[in-house]
Amino acid sequence: MKTLSADVVVVGGGSTGAGVVRDVAMRGYSAILVDRADLGQGTTGRYHGLLHSGGRYVVSDPHSATECAEENAIIARIQAHAVERTGGYFVATHVDDPSWGDEWAKGATDTKVPFEEVSVTEVLKAEPRVNPKISRAFKVEDGSVDGWQMVWSAANSAKLYGAQILTYHRVTNIERDGDRVAQVICTDEKTGEEVRINTNFVLNCAAAWGGQIAHMAGCPDVQVVPGAGIMIAMNHRLTNSVVNRLTYPADGDILVPVHTVCIIGTTDQKADDPDRLEIAWDEVQQMMDCGELLVPGFRKARAIHAWAGARPLVKDSRVGSGDTRHMSRGMSIIDHSERDGLKGLLTIAGGKLTTYRLMAENVVNAMCEQLGESRPCRTADEQVPGSEDKKNYVITHRLEEREHDRFDDQILCECELMSKGMFTRALVDQPKGNFDDLRRQLRLGMGPCQGGFCSMRATGVALQSEHIDVERATGLMRLFLKNRWIGIWPILYGDQVRQTALDNWIFQGTLDVERLPGPTHEEVV
Repeated sequence: MKTLSADVVVVGGGSTGAGVVRDVAMRGYSAILVDRADLGQGTTGRYHGLLHSGGRYVVSDPHSATECAEENAIIARIQAHAVERTGGYFVATHVDDPSWGDEWAKGATDTKVPFEEVSVTEVLKAEPRVNPKISRAFKVEDGSVDGWQMVWSAANSAKLYGAQILTYHRVTNIERDGDRVAQVICTDEKTGEEVRINTNFVLNCAAAWGGQIAHMAGCPDVQVVPGAGIMIAMNHRLTNSVVNRLTYPADGDILVPVHTVCIIGTTDQKADDPDRLEIAWDEVQQMMDCGELLVPGFRKARAIHAWAGARPLVKDSRVGSGDTRHMSRGMSIIDHSERDGLKGLLTIAGGKLTTYRLMAENVVNAMCEQLGESRPCRTADEQVPGSEDKKNYVITHRLEEREHDRFDDQILCECELMSKGMFTRALVDQPKGNFDDLRRQLRLGMGPCQGGFCSMRATGVALQSEHIDVERATGLMRLFLKNRWIGIWPILYGDQVRQTALDNWIFQGTLDVERLPGPTHEEVV
């Protein structure tokens, strides 16, 4: 068994875990982050891309609103390359009560969320596709964020301070020495090797899976409820600003421009298992109807992918067990030394991606307090790698980046302007990564063709450059296509049917990928 040691083990490689390992490392502790899969593969990578202004929660959750407003400015500064300052609007559609805006405005004032009431004319001039029947509007500081860029840049910052990032390491047990945490036992999912990490402290940042991790340490009653929601990406931007309905938070009331697409979201239903989230047909139709309220003709636009994510909501005795919409979005920190008599374990859940840095600061503060040490947080003061110039990204950034090499470096994915050089460099950095791991960093296959053309090109390049052999190439392409198809089936209508039929003819007809020699997608690691 391989043995490692660290002052702190962080379990979970989403935004919270990445923020925590960065904070821990910057305070001078040795740290190891473990996740059973890739960074940002769970809830962080399955959301609508909104960097909250706080406006959504000014009435329903005032404390969260203030936190979002404060962290919005910090994240846009320290992780500028992952944030587009799109701005946003809250608009009262023709089915909404415009007088509710008075309560909203009071809430925004009380929670110190920056806003400005603007005319309908101004909104329609800036966003001509927005429903012309809107009756009232407020301008806010919403933004758009690339969650994967955010997570990886935080992790890379942690690595500069000496932290180790172990992806594809599944925690199988947390061992105790009397009333203290002593070791974390993991299995390397790529090699099957067991890994033992000697440690004094475990920070449980496993989000919707946090209850499972706590149970391994003998703390069985951590009630983290997965609040499942679906989102749908449209093949181009219908708006260039975030557009929210001016109502109490409900389903399908946010439209977010992210890179070259826009995303409508989201539903909110209690899920029994965060690993098995259904994309129900009726919820897809609900999202399309909600899109029509914000942008008439939304249903005629082309939907290219649907997905579901699980919010890690802490059970609230004041809310019914099946009602996740009205559970607080605020963060919760569970000190297991007080609750379960186990020192060296803290669990954090709840919160928002927008507040991930603050969540990390708070839980690491709690750890320092339990250890009787005083080490100040510095994460709000230092840019992460890639954001040193403090420039936020804009939709044209990929075009600008290709200006210098457009004649020399082959484009593999036209939709996302991913070049051969970008792909081969990523293969070197992650020699054991699958194509979905690379997708999360490069956006491979995330455009209108959903991998129909670029996946075979990428496979050929990986094989030609001798990063993989022919059998693994087949298995990786099969796995990539399987994962793309999961999000296509629920939205097969209109133009996307024609695109999907073409992709199917290519892969099942011309290439006959299911009969090529090599491992199945279940066998690929």
